[in-house]
Amino acid sequence: MSSLKQQLMLRVENDLNDIETALSQNLTPHVEMVRETAGHLIFSGGKRIRPLLNVLCARLCGYTDEFIKKFSTIIEFLHTATLLHDDVVDEATIRRGKPVAHSIWGAPVTVLVGDFLLARALHIAAETENPKIIKVIAEITESMCQGEILQLIKKGDPGLTEKEYMDVIRRKTGFLIQGACQTGAILAGASLEVEKKLADFGFHIGIVFQIADDLLDYTADTNILGKTIGADLREGKLTLPVIHTLEKAGADDRAWMEKIITDKDFTQAEFEKLIQLMHDTGGISYCRTVAENHIRQAKEIIHSFPSSETTRTLLMIADYTLNRNA
Repeated sequence: MSSLKQQLMLRVENDLNDIETALSQNLTPHVEMVRETAGHLIFSGGKRIRPLLNVLCARLCGYTDEFIKKFSTIIEFLHTATLLHDDVVDEATIRRGKPVAHSIWGAPVTVLVGDFLLARALHIAAETENPKIIKVIAEITESMCQGEILQLIKKGDPGLTEKEYMDVIRRKTGFLIQGACQTGAILAGASLEVEKKLADFGFHIGIVFQIADDLLDYTADTNILGKTIGADLREGKLTLPVIHTLEKAGADDRAWMEKIITDKDFTQAEFEKLIQLMHDTGGISYCRTVAENHIRQAKEIIHSFPSSETTRTLLMIADYTLNRNA
């Protein structure tokens, strides 16, 4: 475990334990199979960065009510729902080092459990009786669905542009983490200025989180990552490292890449050649530069608040978001 991750985990250990307890207490279906299917993924070792940001942003704004623990489960339920649906759509086999839910319970059950988690999240949001919070949670759900549809439309398309890619990840990942931070501020009764600051902070962290995930598909180890390396490409998902490399590659290399993207049945040797091409064209370093720019903007926002244990934790999360190995 990296020194940064160790330090961060020590700082947030109590909050993470509270979130874990709240997830267990608030996953309350009437059908046991729903708990088993949802729990298979929810309790399989997720990082809980999203609900943690919700808790920390509320705390930064002076919120001390215990309800935040329950409220934070909304963010993890929304995230888990999208993962369950994603794995069915992508015909994935491994998630967090375990067989995917649909390989055990089947696609129909898995999709319906994802739907249950979306509804459960909205149910908890409604308990606030705050129309603004309910609207934000509903908008997150809508945006994530549209992001998935956009990604599906562009699946396996070598012509996918960086702008189109950014629109997908903004909807799929950016809005969820943005909403986690924004609703923490709203729940605390923060001013519109502070709410916007924390929403912007969350947006930048969300973009970095997705770019980091995309990089890991070409730089990590399967055992550490918890899913098959190269899975994105085999599923027809063109991410920023691939898009930039396609743009910068020569005609022959581009034609070779397009063949791999179209065929998907590439060998390990071909995958290693692709990774080398990403390094040679600056695809990997370009992604890190884009992510680092978002981290810089996120940290500038947090530096605008008075220094505290919470701001220091948020700054550490910003650094950890990119510099992680899973």
